[in-house]
Amino acid sequence: MIRLATRKSPLALWQTEYVADELRRHYPETSIELLPLSTRGDEVLDRSLSEIGGKGVFLKELERALLENEADIAVHSLKDVPAESPPGLKLSVVMPRGDWADWWLTADGRTPDELPSGARVGTSSLRRQSQLIRQYPDLDVVPIRGSVQTRMGLMTSGQVDAVILAAAGLQRLAFPLEHRLALGPPAFIPSPGQGVIVTQCRADDEHTQQLLAPLGCPDTADQVAAERAVVATLGGDCRMPLAALAQIDGKGRLTLHARLCSPDGRLAVERVVEGDRQDAEALGLEAGESILEHGGREIIAALPA
Repeated sequence: MIRLATRKSPLALWQTEYVADELRRHYPETSIELLPLSTRGDEVLDRSLSEIGGKGVFLKELERALLENEADIAVHSLKDVPAESPPGLKLSVVMPRGDWADWWLTADGRTPDELPSGARVGTSSLRRQSQLIRQYPDLDVVPIRGSVQTRMGLMTSGQVDAVILAAAGLQRLAFPLEHRLALGPPAFIPSPGQGVIVTQCRADDEHTQQLLAPLGCPDTADQVAAERAVVATLGGDCRMPLAALAQIDGKGRLTLHARLCSPDGRLAVERVVEGDRQDAEALGLEAGESILEHGGREIIAALPA
């Protein structure tokens, strides 16, 4: 029996079922059980993530289940996972990356350029907010929380004129969309680890780690090693308006683009570094240190506590 801890949202359940199916494919004789749990991030929807503890609030109940041996594996969206796991736990494998882009979604297909001044754009992400305002300072960003379905409902009902959501989640849920626009570099860079599903288990549970090993993706592992090294260098805080994207070419060269913005989009420090994929973590460290040295410390110091 392998027990998988998961949040109860439709997207979290999809991702955990995906991991369960992969385990069944490799170990057809093994019984798999899902353990759906409610987290503080799912329960408290009237305050921003930064006010209630950052994206890590989506993990704590799942991590408790691991530490108390109620579950063997927790399944997370990597972009929600802080740079460091709690004592006794470790990230085991990263699954093949989905679409890393953000999608701009409207009911009528209007682009950011076509919305009038003061139009309301819903997002729960300081990173998305800062990059959007940097490009379109006349738009009004409205903080929204909740499931994909809830946030899409705010747009279709007209409470906001547009929303920005992760493409991977919408694709995994096969969410019906009439209008969408991918937001990508250079203007928009995704969250570190966006589009990646990761498993977490007890650090001393070598048996489970061995079971999970065939599910990992080496390309994705190197990409997120670079991206998350930037997060760790800047303090490991998921609440930062920090963006990072690593890509690997056919020759094994890794290019990392990282950007730290002030929440109002007025200040931004970004770096592009390139090197061998085997040096992924070192490249992330290099990018992060350079951002700190060229204005990043001042941006971080001014962020809300």
